[in-house]
Amino acid sequence: MKKLAIAAAVAAACTGAAQAYQMGTFSNGVVIPNVFHDGSEYTAVGIISLEDASIYWTFFDQDSNHVTDGCFTVTANDFQPFIWNAKTAGVGLEGKRGYLVLAADTVNTTCSAQSPTISTGNIFSANAFQVMPPADVAYVPVVDGPLTIPGDLTTMGPNSLVSAGGAASGGDTLYMRYFIDNADTRIVVWSTGDQSGTHTVNIYNDQQERKSVNFSLEHDELDWFDPETIPGRPADFVEGFIAWNVPTGINSVFSYSVIDAPAFGAVQTVLNPHN
Repeated sequence: MKKLAIAAAVAAACTGAAQAYQMGTFSNGVVIPNVFHDGSEYTAVGIISLEDASIYWTFFDQDSNHVTDGCFTVTANDFQPFIWNAKTAGVGLEGKRGYLVLAADTVNTTCSAQSPTISTGNIFSANAFQVMPPADVAYVPVVDGPLTIPGDLTTMGPNSLVSAGGAASGGDTLYMRYFIDNADTRIVVWSTGDQSGTHTVNIYNDQQERKSVNFSLEHDELDWFDPETIPGRPADFVEGFIAWNVPTGINSVFSYSVIDAPAFGAVQTVLNPHN
């Protein structure tokens, strides 16, 4: 009962309208924060649109470098699938991890604008899954807008996406879940700022025991790391969470954990709360 009460208190502290992630809404754009295909496994996105629009998409690598982009059209009350595989990505991106930014232009709805810019309003919504043949699918959380993107949507670079309204902010604390007792966890951290470097964090187990350790984020804007490899983690810390105070220079940040445990019978996605 004590552990249940503590868990409830932490959950209450990490939620609330002023601090909650924003998902499942309509906006001018979204971020798919972790995208990957290897010729078999792939990311699948489903889009619902409320009005006619051109949807411009850009695939960035883990350091937010522009890799490739494109555009497709949607109409009012339309459902549009977008599959990140070899056909959509093009050659040379098999096994390359990155993220997708999707942004809507409602001024020119035929993907023919010379210098398209992002529109405002509640235009479309998206959800995403990681399909892992032969028999598993994992939920991929989508970061809703509104997105702030000054300039041309066809030439976005590392600094083009200023912020995402559905994410947390620098200065918040992320509580990143891990479970490595006969299981594997990978933690996703995505942001709009340079998150790379070594960060000092508090790691907790399921007995409310704490230890201070360091963990490294190798990339500027997308990391996919194994918490089991964090130096200094006590061997008996096999389930719990990592509390990271996000640097204030990062405008938007988002995190979730992907846990593969035989006890679950499938890969599970856990949204990592922030406070």
